[in-house]
Amino acid sequence: MCIRDRFALAPGQRGRSALTVQLWWLVQGSLFRWSPQVAYGFRRWLLRRFGARVGKKVLIRPSATVTYPWKVDIGDYAWIGDDAVIYSLGPVHIGAHAVVSQRSYLCAADHDAAQPDFPLRERAVRIEDGAWVAADVFVGPGVTVGREAVVGARSSVFRSLPPAMVCHGNSCRPVRPLSLIHISEPTRPERISY
Repeated sequence: MCIRDRFALAPGQRGRSALTVQLWWLVQGSLFRWSPQVAYGFRRWLLRRFGARVGKKVLIRPSATVTYPWKVDIGDYAWIGDDAVIYSLGPVHIGAHAVVSQRSYLCAADHDAAQPDFPLRERAVRIEDGAWVAADVFVGPGVTVGREAVVGARSSVFRSLPPAMVCHGNSCRPVRPLSLIHISEPTRPERISY
C-alpha cells in the first residue's frame, strides 16, 4: 500500500535549490510565455541562463513547458512545438534536427508504486538526431526514440524505438522502415531506404 504522506524528494533531486526552481517557474510563466512567437533567440537565451544546453537555431515555442531546464539538452536546429511539455525531472536529450510537435509530452520520471514512500525515479528520455515526435505523443520514462524515427500522432511510447522506422499506436510499435526522398539534382528525386 502506498502511503502518499511518506513521499519526499531525495536531497538534491531537483538539481537546483527550491528558490532557483521557483524563480525558473516565475520566469517561464511570464517572460518566456509572454515573448513574441518569433523571439526564439530570447527563449534560447532564457533556457541557457537556467542551465539548459541549447544548440544553435533551436525553435522553441513560447507555450512549451520545461520543468527543470538544467536537466535538458537540445541539439542544433531542433524544434519544440506549441504546448509541448518537457517534464524533465530526469535528463532529457533532444537531438539535432529533431522535432517534438505540439502537445507532445516527454516524461523523464515516474514513481515506484511498490514502495510505501512512493519514491520518484529519474529515467532519461532521449529523442535522437532527426527523429520526429508528431502531435500529442506521450513518451514515457526511460525511452529512446531512435535516430530519424517518426512517431505518429497521438501515439503512446513506453519502449525504446529503433532508428529510421515509422512507428505509431498505443502502445507504439515500429510499422515500416522510413523512406526518405533525397534530391540529388533539382529535377530528379531519388528514394533512399534505411
